[in-house]
Amino acid sequence: MKALTYHGRHDIRYGEVPDPAVTSPADAVVRVTAAGICGSDLHIYGGDAFSPDLGYTPGHEGVGVVVDTGGQVTRFKPGDRVLVPASVGCAQCGQCAAGFTARCERATSSTELCYGVSGKLPGSQAQLLAVPCADVNLVHLPEDISDDAAVVLTDNAPTAWYGCRRARIQPGETVLVIGLGPVGLMAAQSAFAMGAARVLGVDLVAERRAFAAGLGVEPVEGDDVRAAVRDMTAGRGPDAVVEAVGSDATIQLALKAVRQAGRVSVIGVSQNKAFPFHMYLAQVKELEFAIGLCSVHYELPPLIALTRAGRLRPEAVVSHRFALSEGPAAYELFASRSDGVRKILLDPAG
Repeated sequence: MKALTYHGRHDIRYGEVPDPAVTSPADAVVRVTAAGICGSDLHIYGGDAFSPDLGYTPGHEGVGVVVDTGGQVTRFKPGDRVLVPASVGCAQCGQCAAGFTARCERATSSTELCYGVSGKLPGSQAQLLAVPCADVNLVHLPEDISDDAAVVLTDNAPTAWYGCRRARIQPGETVLVIGLGPVGLMAAQSAFAMGAARVLGVDLVAERRAFAAGLGVEPVEGDDVRAAVRDMTAGRGPDAVVEAVGSDATIQLALKAVRQAGRVSVIGVSQNKAFPFHMYLAQVKELEFAIGLCSVHYELPPLIALTRAGRLRPEAVVSHRFALSEGPAAYELFASRSDGVRKILLDPAG
């Protein structure tokens, strides 16, 4: 089959790789009809990989059609249209059984919990994808949800919802979202769905701020973001901040910008093992601080219902589509943040 493979910093290649096969009676193989490039994939593309492996297929956002199943798979059959959650559960431990796949008790490393971050679980940016424990790790996809929306529901939307849920957003509150990429844009939609009266948005890219404004977000303008946020909130600060970047600077901004006794929820991926957390600031401001990785399985049911009801529009964040064969160019565009790029979908048929 054709697939993208990762070979080092800024080195994504398109070519032939072996077809996946059912190797366990609990597994399935899915023909991918659409795959996404996530911000986490850009970490890998930029050289900040999650493992030292090379030559593996990246990507953890995929939807498609089941083409083969093992003998123990009972919930799915060939021909079923499915969404493949980015997080992977073992189907045996108590945490996975409850839907909290990011807390899997049997995983020995985080690379076992997600497709396309190492050679252990080849990713979705391919024509075919092997899915372990298929009865747990596949989700039936309603016909009234498009592939565009479904790809965003594999990771970006659940991560955003998880971040807003952990920020404990209450009706009538003011929320600040830092980073207006796909996750940040879905965090803004989620905050509104949870009852936020106002959502302020921070991003370095003017085109992203302008697009967010069309979703009801109030863009924060100017060089002094913290001062601008204070001005927009009458000196008080937002009730909650959802940080969707993961850099030291943006996490520090979240801690400083939130109001007294406010809540900060970090869902941006940080690989800094020595982050200088300002403990005294958090203590004197009486802050609540939440950080973690989303268990997609747990967050998905309300998101599917809200999408079908039109309360959430995951497809709205998609800006570009490329054939899988154009994958290297797609990565280059996404990394450049030019041409209004927000979310890129890959078509494995092309």
